Amino acid sequence: MAKARVLVVDDSVVCRRLVASILGESEGVEVVGTAPDGRIALDKVRQLAPDVVVLDIEMPEMDGLTALAELRRTHPAVKVVMFSVLTGRGAAATLDALALGAADYATKPAAAGDHADAVRAVREQLVPKVIALAARAPAASALPPPAPPAPSAEPQVVAIAASTGGPDALPELLSALPRGFPVPVLVVQHMPPVFTRLFARRLDDRLSLTVAEAADGMELEGGKVYLAPGDYHLEVHRGHAVLHRAPPVHSCRPAADVLFRTVAEEYGPAAVAVVLSGMGRDGCAGASEIRRRGGRVFAQDPQSCAVFGMPRHVVEAGLAELVAPPARLGAEIRRLVLAGARR
Repeated sequence: MAKARVLVVDDSVVCRRLVASILGESEGVEVVGTAPDGRIALDKVRQLAPDVVVLDIEMPEMDGLTALAELRRTHPAVKVVMFSVLTGRGAAATLDALALGAADYATKPAAAGDHADAVRAVREQLVPKVIALAARAPAASALPPPAPPAPSAEPQVVAIAASTGGPDALPELLSALPRGFPVPVLVVQHMPPVFTRLFARRLDDRLSLTVAEAADGMELEGGKVYLAPGDYHLEVHRGHAVLHRAPPVHSCRPAADVLFRTVAEEYGPAAVAVVLSGMGRDGCAGASEIRRRGGRVFAQDPQSCAVFGMPRHVVEAGLAELVAPPARLGAEIRRLVLAGARR
């Protein structure tokens, strides 16, 4: 397998060297160059043809957002991972970057932090994302056929799992759901706390549905989207949201498997689960439980995924009855739910 060719862009010499060194030592990664600002980075992308660019946000000459917008125009196939600090300002800028077409982000270690912690953060957060983003999605013909449709039941809830690529896929899917959509929508998007709050606000501004972070004890209502807060698992019990901080599942909190299992228990055949773009296998075990109880399971297709990881496990396990781009998934969910509401 060819190595992932990576360009590291950061105005800090220390950070640039640290990231380049750790990436360069990682199996499956080749650091083809570095750059101290966006303008030089654009030149190096033309010269070096990287698969992935690790891009800082705040830089002199040309900042990361400006460079990203130009990269999406001139080199749309290059995947970009934003590298930002975990602050309100950094989170807002990162969400701007995701809206502009960045594939993912990683949290930048604090400048005054411990060196060992910084090394660990880069190895655990950044390296797997770079490798996953550089991987080629399988052809649709290489996947097993869709699962047979679940027994017909009137849907009462939609539960969605998303990770890398989710901030792009979620608005596409949710835009297909009309104002007055009669069932609640529950979402686990792998994000830290500051990010989920801002992301919920942005979705709320953009969509016809009401979007908010879920709160413990909140009653679940139709026409509303409930986003699991960062660092909290989201469950459903007797039509209410339950939040807790049990240990991470698949290194994730929130985890889709936690949500899906309680959705399966609460709604049985009236549940619709969707697994969107993301790394790892979170959502597969929970989707299996939803399917076992007669619910429906959909998955995003490889061609539209930033990373065909989470959906791939669901598809290869024979759980997904529909594998399609987010807009089509949303249209099918709308059809199923509104048809059931008219009965």
